[in-house]
Amino acid sequence: MADVLYELLASQPGADLPKTPSDHSSLDYLNHLAAQQLVSLDKTEPQSISQSSHTLLLSLQALSKRSYRPIIEAASHHASLQTALPALATSAAELRHALPRLDNEAVKFSTTYNKASENDVLARRKRALLLSRNVERLVDVLELPTLLNSAIAASPPNYSSALDLNGHIRRLHSLHPDSPLIASIAAQADEAMKTMAANLVLSLKTPGLKLAASLRIISWLRRVLPDLELAGSQDKRHGSQDRVLGAVFLVCRLATLVNMLDALDPLRELADQEKTRQRSIGSGNAWSGGQQTERYLKRYIEIFREQSFAIVSMYRSIFPEAAEVPATTSKTEDPLEPLPSSLSTFPLYLVDMLLETLRLYLPAVKDQASRDSLLTQVLYCAGSLGRLGGDFGLFLADLDLGSEAEEEWVEIVRRHRQLAGRLESIVGDSKDKTAK
Repeated sequence: MADVLYELLASQPGADLPKTPSDHSSLDYLNHLAAQQLVSLDKTEPQSISQSSHTLLLSLQALSKRSYRPIIEAASHHASLQTALPALATSAAELRHALPRLDNEAVKFSTTYNKASENDVLARRKRALLLSRNVERLVDVLELPTLLNSAIAASPPNYSSALDLNGHIRRLHSLHPDSPLIASIAAQADEAMKTMAANLVLSLKTPGLKLAASLRIISWLRRVLPDLELAGSQDKRHGSQDRVLGAVFLVCRLATLVNMLDALDPLRELADQEKTRQRSIGSGNAWSGGQQTERYLKRYIEIFREQSFAIVSMYRSIFPEAAEVPATTSKTEDPLEPLPSSLSTFPLYLVDMLLETLRLYLPAVKDQASRDSLLTQVLYCAGSLGRLGGDFGLFLADLDLGSEAEEEWVEIVRRHRQLAGRLESIVGDSKDKTAK
C-alpha cells in the first residue's frame, strides 16, 4: 500500500521525487498515513506534523547550543580532508616505492656489520666497549706509578710497599709483554726504582748507621737489584750481587768516614801551621810545640778506630759469605774467578790512610808523654781491627819517624803487650771464680 501511494505521489506533475524511496522512514510514514482515516488526516495530522517539526527544531537548537564547537571543528577538519587525502595518497605511494630500497639497505647493513665478519668499525666499537667496562681497572693500573713514587717519597719512606708495587708491575709486564700501556708503566716503575736505589745508597752514608738499619737497607737493595749478574746459575748471580752490594756498602761507609775526618779540617790547619813553624825553626833548635798536632791526631785516630771497626764488623755481619774468600777453584772454572771479596783490600786502604797521616803529623809531636799516648792509641786501633782479621801492628814498624823513634816504638809495644797480658790474666781469673 505504501509503495502504491508513493508511486502515486511521485507521478503527480511538479513532484520532484525519485522513483523509489531513498529510505525506510518514508515508507513507514506512508504506511501510517494509509492506516489513518480521512477525517484524522484532515484534522489531526497537520497538528501532529507541526508538533513534531517544532520538537525537532527545539532538539536541533539544543544540540547546536550544546555541540556547536565540535561541529565547527568537524566541519573545518572535513574541509581539510580535500587536501590531506591527496597528500596521504602521495606519501603512501612514495613509501611503497621506497620499501625495496630500504630492504636492500637493511640487507647490506646486516651483511656488512655482521658479528662473524671482520670490520674496522665493529673492532673499534668492541675496543670502546671493552674500555668502558674496564675503565676502573685501567685507572687502578695507571695509578700504580703514582702510588710507587708516593711510597718512595713518603716521610718516612715505605720501601716495603714500593717493592710490592714494583713486583706487581713486573708481573703485569710479564703477563702482557706486548701492551704499550704496561710497557710505559714498567718504564716509569724502572725510573722510580732507580730513585729508590739512589736513596738507599745515600742512606748507607748516614753517619750514625746501625747494623739493623744496614741489614734493612741491603735487603731492600737486594730486591731492587736482582739481575746484576746476567750469566751463570742463581747462586752465582746471588754471589755477584752480594759482591757488588758489598763494594757499594764499603764505598758509602768510606765516604762517611772521609767526611767525618774532613770535619777535623780546623784542627788539621792548626797542625799544618805548627809544621810550618817547626820547619822555620830548623832541626838544630829545640822544638817544644805539637799540642795542636796532638789534638788533631788524637781525634783522628779515635774517629778512625770507631768507624773502621764499625764498617768491617757490619760488613762481616751483612755479607758473611762474601767475607769468606774461597781458597781453591775448580779446574772447569775461569782462573780469574771467583773474584775476591772487597773486604780483602779495604782494610789495607784504611791502614794506608792512617799511616800516611801519622807519617805527616806525628814527627811534629816532640813531647814524650804525648807521643806515647798517641802510639798507644794507634796500637789499640790495630788491636781493634785485629779482632776482625785486620791487625796492622807490623806495618807500624815501617813508619819513618827518626832513629830515636825505633827504640821508643819498641818500648811502647812491650808495655802494651804487658798490659794486654795482665788484662787477659784478670779476665781468666774472673771466669774461673764465676765457674766455681
